[in-house]
Amino acid sequence: MRFDLGEWSSERLTRIESALSQWVVADAPAGLGEAMRYAVLDGGKRLRPLLVLAASEAVHGHDEAALRAACAVELIHAYSLVHDDMPCMDDDVLRRGKPTVHVKFGQAKALLAGDALQALAFELLVPNTNTKAPGIPDRVQATLCRLLAHAAGHAGMAGGQAIDLASIGVALNESQLREMHRRKTGALLEGSVMMGAACGEAGETATRELRAYGSAVGLAFQVVDDILDVTADSATLGKTAGKDAHQNKPTYVSVLGLERSRAYARELLDEALRALKDSGLADTRALQALAVMVVDRDN
Repeated sequence: MRFDLGEWSSERLTRIESALSQWVVADAPAGLGEAMRYAVLDGGKRLRPLLVLAASEAVHGHDEAALRAACAVELIHAYSLVHDDMPCMDDDVLRRGKPTVHVKFGQAKALLAGDALQALAFELLVPNTNTKAPGIPDRVQATLCRLLAHAAGHAGMAGGQAIDLASIGVALNESQLREMHRRKTGALLEGSVMMGAACGEAGETATRELRAYGSAVGLAFQVVDDILDVTADSATLGKTAGKDAHQNKPTYVSVLGLERSRAYARELLDEALRALKDSGLADTRALQALAVMVVDRDN
């Protein structure tokens, strides 16, 4: 059956943007809300929330839970970018085609904006019972919180960033590089898929294969990022190109070479699509299309 990713994404992105605009309030004290909204709105591919929604739809998940999970994972992603761009981390001045948050608002406010976005992500997953949101089962709320915390914490994104900072100028082998990126980048992408799956009733086989899919897509995303860092320009990327080589960071291109990295990205795509085929789920077309987009993108 024909599937139009652009059409599918457009409707869901409208919902995501509307919800983010509603939930990331502008009236936080002392201009904090402005910095938070600057960090989140009007930019980014929204790949992680789209993965949440696609996985939830594949398992016929709870719609409100999925939307909240989609926004929560995007807030965690946004907070991580705010902190990663700061001088004590990657020290970057360009993100999503505009000045980074610490350049625009100063380091102190950028730090607080990231902190506030992280806290808000978990608040969204446990809605106030007085809201108009349809009842999300307590077990689903708890599972979503645990999945997101695991993906963002020492076992995932934060741990990967720690390895990344400790690896500047260090010659990592392919296994060490894979471990770093499975945590730093892959964990939140895999977690997005699993959060979507947790919004419904995925069986054991579907859950296992969706995790395999998320793991492959998460690693493929980083491989392609490393490729684009040396093949694309800053205007196309919306962030500083060539920064990894300038900072002497290990990447897939520096370890495997450009052509082998490209081949590896295709291998990971095949792995992801095979997992979907083995999942037993009736309709995974959105997940398939998102995996292809990850590997074929140019920014």
